[in-house]
Amino acid sequence: MIELEKTYLAKSFPEGLENARSMEIIDIYIPKEERHPTLRIRKLGEKFEITKKYPATEGDSSEQHEHTINLSAREFEALSKIEGKKARKIRYYFEWNGKTAEIDVFKDALEGLVLVDFEFESAEEKQKFRMPDFCLAEVTQEEFIAGGMLCGKSYKDIEKEISKFNYRKLFLK
Repeated sequence: MIELEKTYLAKSFPEGLENARSMEIIDIYIPKEERHPTLRIRKLGEKFEITKKYPATEGDSSEQHEHTINLSAREFEALSKIEGKKARKIRYYFEWNGKTAEIDVFKDALEGLVLVDFEFESAEEKQKFRMPDFCLAEVTQEEFIAGGMLCGKSYKDIEKEISKFNYRKLFLK
């Protein structure tokens, strides 16, 4: 399956976000030694999966091959013992202009980072999409913001790259 998406840095939290459905996500990218691992073990609320994700076209991160297998809690537990790069976030599913924004509020070492993803049904829909006013900048093609690159890092580790967008840390009250 090919996933079509755009990723943005959040400028602010959209009004009503606190009423949106949300869940905790724990991502573990393996192997830990890889600079940019493409294999991810994920706990998504009470669901567990393993996903291999890589660009469909070199140099374009907005189109990704994605292969996902559901796991049982026991399988996730066993695989999560493999040393990997980890990150924890709360994902909010926010309806905006007929689309669902997946708003990821990072926790722990990446606290203050908020990313917004939109997925699309076609390349044309993706191309026509305009950034919402609660977003600061599109970062789809920025390698440092990819999941496999973020996991295992702190906000301080990405501060230099993120500062070129004039990003300011965001915190939910």
